Amino acid sequence: MKFMKLGSRPDTFITTEAVRSVNSEVISDLIVQVKGSRYLLHKFPLLSKCLRLQRLCSESPETSQHQIVQLPDFPGGIEAFELCAKFCYGITITLSAYNIVAARCAAEYLQMTEDVEKGNMIYKLEVFFNSCILSSWKDSIVTLQSTKSFPLWSEDLGITSRCIESIASKVLAHPSKVNLSRSYSKRDPRDDISCNESESRRYKTSSKSWWAEELAELSIDLYWRTVIAIKSGGKVPASVIGDALRIYASRWLPNISKYANLEKQLVHDQSESNSIGKHRLLLESIISLLPAEKGAVSCSFLLKLLKAANILKASCSSKMELARRVGLQLEDASVNDLLIPCVSHTCDTILDVDIVITILQQFKLQGQSPPTSPVRRKGDFERRRSRSAENIDLEFQESRRSSSASHSSKLKVAKLVDGYLQEIASDTNLPLSKFISIAEEIPEFARLDHDDLYKAIDIYLKGHPELNKSERKRLCRILDCKKLSIEVCMHAAQNELLPLRVVVQVLFFEQARAAMTGGHVTELPSNIKALLANHDDTAKTSASFNKAKMTPVNDLKSPKSNLSTLKMKLAEDDDLDEHYADEIGKSSRIRALCVLPNRPKRMFSKLWSNNRSVASEKN
Repeated sequence: MKFMKLGSRPDTFITTEAVRSVNSEVISDLIVQVKGSRYLLHKFPLLSKCLRLQRLCSESPETSQHQIVQLPDFPGGIEAFELCAKFCYGITITLSAYNIVAARCAAEYLQMTEDVEKGNMIYKLEVFFNSCILSSWKDSIVTLQSTKSFPLWSEDLGITSRCIESIASKVLAHPSKVNLSRSYSKRDPRDDISCNESESRRYKTSSKSWWAEELAELSIDLYWRTVIAIKSGGKVPASVIGDALRIYASRWLPNISKYANLEKQLVHDQSESNSIGKHRLLLESIISLLPAEKGAVSCSFLLKLLKAANILKASCSSKMELARRVGLQLEDASVNDLLIPCVSHTCDTILDVDIVITILQQFKLQGQSPPTSPVRRKGDFERRRSRSAENIDLEFQESRRSSSASHSSKLKVAKLVDGYLQEIASDTNLPLSKFISIAEEIPEFARLDHDDLYKAIDIYLKGHPELNKSERKRLCRILDCKKLSIEVCMHAAQNELLPLRVVVQVLFFEQARAAMTGGHVTELPSNIKALLANHDDTAKTSASFNKAKMTPVNDLKSPKSNLSTLKMKLAEDDDLDEHYADEIGKSSRIRALCVLPNRPKRMFSKLWSNNRSVASEKN
């Protein structure tokens, strides 16, 4: 910490009966009132250096002994006035980064310029500020913080802007050229050194964002301007800027979850409303500072900001900006990151599902995967030949890497979404349409298996027992039974909550898979057959299915009876309206098999051929 001493006389200011005066043989002839405090002083030393006091004394009437001057709007209060008064008397004063702003504003108020006297206070303060304060990293930050008490004066005098420029230039410079201190919140006398001495200690930096924690103590308006100045330099990587914003957010947005229930309770008072407003302004300022580059900040941090935006009722533009950024790197998120609370009293669900849908839509809008090979247009073969083979190979490899990364991200997001569906499925207020909407945001190819999706559907069915048969069939339509593992198929076959159509599909595809791999299919367990019987209300249906139970592959030479049985079972359970029946008929492979029994599908043809080959080998 650098400091400057002015004056050589000892301090002779004393306090008597709540009045400050100078211990002198000369009788005081001037009374100065500063914000409730009275000073008994002398005209000659003060008026010789303060142009404002000269004018006020000439305008105010004189009394028999003292002339009274009132300074109600004096910047810096009695401490700053006393510094100026002692300077006029030649009393020793000590100036540092902690009080230079107050002293500079007070000197400006009193008009202690060179026109009044050479070497006046303003001149000396400016020399100290420019040569010592701005050359030190710590002093620049402390001075910038102190401008918060005098915002208008500091702006007019250029103190704020000069401090910000000094800090930004030091961040952009090589770290070894900057003198750092890890703690500057409290003044340490051991750190004080004279302005004319060289600093004895140099602090080495440990990372590229060495300045982030130092600047995290600034208020949001000063921090915003400082980061803008740093970004405009163009030398600091976007990831370092993002890391600094994360540090600042963790410093000032630690416990905003306490506001989560205020909106629904409608009991927050005025002080809480003001606190929410301050935090909202801080959050939106941080969002505006986020670097544009993808990956500059982590997806987890973006989602934390989105949670805070929801709680603090941030603007829609801020939420959409966060949702867009999250969508660009959604593959890096976790399920817990997506559990964003819904704090609006108009929202029935516990979690904000709509914002997640928006994020998924933004993820889909990233664009199609680039082609896996360079596009060659007709007519530019000669132009291509002029390029080196190395450049073409690099272009091809880069295109393949981009395509692979895009496909890989979709696979990761599919897993993420299925896990998220399992978390929200138990919410009794979650509409079926939103559950289906989230599930359908993922392209079909991205789900390599449907095990996690089945678990989410099962949880939803258990949490919503009021669903009718039509709604359950609509829900299960997003499930592809061919992509279920054997364990999940066994669970689905015994799941009483599933529509019979889904159970039959599970059993059918499981038998077909077993037939293709093992040559024959074992008989169904008795509990599964009983469950299938329970799905139907009539003994006829149970008997018909028992007759049509899955048989060995040898019996598949005559598939007509099995197809007829499946057709019968599906027809018995198919009581949807005509609209849903048509849609299901178009999407269900089983119905296609039933409609065209005389033209068996490839699966059965393969099974029959395999069976014949097995039989011929045995013979």
